[in-house]
Amino acid sequence: MAGALLLIDMQRDFLQRPDLRPRVDRLVRRAGQLLDACRAAGVPVIHVRTTIHRDDDQRMTHWRLAGRWMCVAGTPGHEPPDALREREGERVIHKHGYSAAVDGELGRVLRDVECDTLIIAGVHAHACVRAAAMDALGAGLRVVIADDAVGGYDAPHAAITRRFLAERSVAYRSTDAIAARLTAGESPAGGDGPYVHRDPRDARRVLFEVADADGAAVDAVVGGCVEAAATWRQTPMSTRGDLLLALADRIERDGTTLTRLMVEQIAKPAKHASAEVALGAAFLRESARHATDVIDESVRPGVSVRHAPLGVVAAITPWNNPVAVPLGKIGPALLWGNAVVWKPAPAARLIAERIGSLMADCGVPARLVGVLHGGAATAQRLAAHVNVDAVTLTGSIEAGHALGQVAAGRHVPYQGELGGNNAAIVWSDADLAAAARSIASAAFGFAGQRCTANRRVIVDEAVADIVLDHLVDATRELTWGDPADAATDVGPVISTRKRDALLEDIADARARGNRVITPHTDTVIAAPCGHGLYVPPTIVCCDAADDRIVCDESFGPILVVQRARDFDHAMTLLNGVEHGLAASLYSVSAQRRDLFRNGARVGILRIGQPTTGADPSAPFGGWKASGVGPPEHGAFDRLFFTRPQAVYDDRNDSPGESPQSR
Repeated sequence: MAGALLLIDMQRDFLQRPDLRPRVDRLVRRAGQLLDACRAAGVPVIHVRTTIHRDDDQRMTHWRLAGRWMCVAGTPGHEPPDALREREGERVIHKHGYSAAVDGELGRVLRDVECDTLIIAGVHAHACVRAAAMDALGAGLRVVIADDAVGGYDAPHAAITRRFLAERSVAYRSTDAIAARLTAGESPAGGDGPYVHRDPRDARRVLFEVADADGAAVDAVVGGCVEAAATWRQTPMSTRGDLLLALADRIERDGTTLTRLMVEQIAKPAKHASAEVALGAAFLRESARHATDVIDESVRPGVSVRHAPLGVVAAITPWNNPVAVPLGKIGPALLWGNAVVWKPAPAARLIAERIGSLMADCGVPARLVGVLHGGAATAQRLAAHVNVDAVTLTGSIEAGHALGQVAAGRHVPYQGELGGNNAAIVWSDADLAAAARSIASAAFGFAGQRCTANRRVIVDEAVADIVLDHLVDATRELTWGDPADAATDVGPVISTRKRDALLEDIADARARGNRVITPHTDTVIAAPCGHGLYVPPTIVCCDAADDRIVCDESFGPILVVQRARDFDHAMTLLNGVEHGLAASLYSVSAQRRDLFRNGARVGILRIGQPTTGADPSAPFGGWKASGVGPPEHGAFDRLFFTRPQAVYDDRNDSPGESPQSR
């Protein structure tokens, strides 16, 4: 490979945007790691910077119209962070618009180094990074984009850009993957390797690998579901419900095996894994309970409403709840007459295969539930398939943007459950010790790897010190260690990358002056670690509403404590993040409970209870960035898995059809 690294617009004026994602410290760190790897491998480095001169105004039109001066030569905002400064011999190319290739200098430099592969990092994903990739493609180069070293502030646009470029053979790789290929003397533009899943309890051990499904595999599975759906939609609702009840029984009988697989594959503590099996069976039974719901309803003589199946539903599910979440989607999809193509998270592959075998044991018709393995590329291919009629996802905001854009472009129904940065308010009239125990368990159980985990605590400042002491004590009481131990509350996190990101978050919070508390002693911490991916349960005290540790969903064992001046301030803090999944209140005051009910901008309210947990009959769905589309579960499943259809019949006495007549 004759490659080159292009660092685009890594300048302070661009990096200081508060809505930049990934956040600036992580973006600069990843770009620095990539820069070091390229230098070590002898890959030429080219720095591209937007440079504006006040005496020769070449600002872009929208900057001039807005009166905006940025990246002015000689100002601090024009400069990169110290970690990304050029070294002697590295070229710096200046531009004033989106493209660095306008005047031809970049092309000349790339020809000088005989470049055939361009590695790109920088900002912004939907603008200058995209322009550079398109210029390189136009010049006949192969392009690799370091996906964790590229930032932006327009996530939907970035998701569209990524799909657009990937369809044109632009490769997206992590900085670690690029560095590993350079170290091995391989081209970073080579074909995608499989996802490698390591044992969270001992990261030296590879459990399995998962390759993305190609287009032919997606065609085959979706095609089978299309055929199965045609027959299934004619099957009586009572028969569908009976099948779900049989599957619920079979899931429960297999509980020991499913629990063991969750412990072994994703390091879910046994007590949490066992509870998840029970919840998955409960979801199926709740779906079956609606087999007697009316499908066709009479509005008035001659006018009725049908609730028709969608057809083939793509269900894309996460690794952290690999039993309950899939069953909570597949069960109602089948009940309401649909076929399902299920794409589990790669880390949950073996668990999904076990559930698939249990479905076959119960008589689920062949090809009615098809399974596709792989990562984001498989999910994109599935969601984009012409014969997929709807997409339901549980995953990250980033995945939600990516798949939501695909579904929107195809005009098919989309449902996204996209995580939560959930807060509990603790007021002075509550049982403070009991509240702390409840919160600590909800924050740190399963190492905080639950979408409903309690990530923030907002405390009446009059009792803040008392509550903090209780939280430290309650956290210390949690058992931290081997997930196979029935007593364990907190096990390892899912991957090396996640562990490292969490430790970076903690170090970053400490570096900004926040108080960081690790309640377990060093002796206790050292015991379970070994080669496991453990992050100690950590409490961060941070009152700043806009601090990164407050605003970002950690999805790990980090609990942020904030002090509130009064209850209005507490509600402002609660609602001050982009997520809106769950919130809880610990107070006996009727007035505060009413204020909480009426003011919390979340989909799930819990009073005197932790943020975690779900009732199979209640709606489960977030507000704001936490959710798109109808909520899941219970009677609410019909809102997504069917479409209403008005029927005008010239037989004016035509009654609505009951499920028993089907």
